[in-house]
Amino acid sequence: MATTFPVVDLGLLQTEKRAETLDKIKDACENWGFFELVNHGISHEVLDTVEKLTKEHYKKCMEQRFKEMVASKGLEAVQTEIDDLDWESTFYLKHLPVSTVYEVPDLEDKYRNVMKDFALRLEKLAEDLLDLLCENLGLEQGYLKKAFYGSKGPTFGTKVSNYPPCPKPELIKGLRAHTDAGGLILLFQDDKVSGLQLLKDGNWIDVPPMKHSIVINLGDQLEVITNGKYKSIEHRVIVQQDGTRMSIASFYNPGSDAVIFPAPELVEKAEEENKLKYPKFVFEDYMKLYAGLKFQAKEPRFEAMKAVETTVNISPIETV
Repeated sequence: MATTFPVVDLGLLQTEKRAETLDKIKDACENWGFFELVNHGISHEVLDTVEKLTKEHYKKCMEQRFKEMVASKGLEAVQTEIDDLDWESTFYLKHLPVSTVYEVPDLEDKYRNVMKDFALRLEKLAEDLLDLLCENLGLEQGYLKKAFYGSKGPTFGTKVSNYPPCPKPELIKGLRAHTDAGGLILLFQDDKVSGLQLLKDGNWIDVPPMKHSIVINLGDQLEVITNGKYKSIEHRVIVQQDGTRMSIASFYNPGSDAVIFPAPELVEKAEEENKLKYPKFVFEDYMKLYAGLKFQAKEPRFEAMKAVETTVNISPIETV
């Protein structure tokens, strides 16, 4: 098992090191819930443009707004820990099933086009990764993509965040600890200002900033579908006293009406006590529950979904 944060070179899949690389991904999914990708197929030029335009947009349209919010709430003078808000400036872009890239206000046309192109590249990377996970899990190729599909395809969106300098980083989190509700998360983060941490074996571990990498983490839905073989991991963002950290997180999630349940093949292979560990539910119902409980443990969410588990009609997942 890797003892340092796992970094995976996807380019090695095309070489004699394919098996070793798949093994590294498998270990990361089973023991970390996170890994960092290099040579992932998205060019440095594209990433540099996304970063440049994102930082320019923040300076021009969001920085002053954030400062006004901080002043209005008196956050610079807080003396006790704040546990009901995050020190972040964000906006959202939806890509699938319907794009909102051209509807979000204040974005320059060039930035809209760049983000639309970036999302298409990330969507392909997410789907390629899901097939690699299928290979490692012994599931048929296409199983996870189909499991996410629902009637209109997957849900895919991007949260663009900036974490400005904070005078009281010990009292305010950039983003409070949580697991992600969805499927596969692809993060393009600042390579100079750190802040993302994951909880491993009771310790908070830094996710190292690395230029031109994409950080992957697994959401609650993959934990359910893999019957707990892979886990969604608690993570948080701590803020710094100097430097603004950029974070562009894209969420490849199931469609709202997708029925989520553990893959039967993986349930069959499980130890007896793990056979009925996870519920079966409609993704949208889980998201409604998550909205109010995001910053709490995931296990009660799974239990709550079990309690309302309905006889959702499940037909076998066709992967052809």
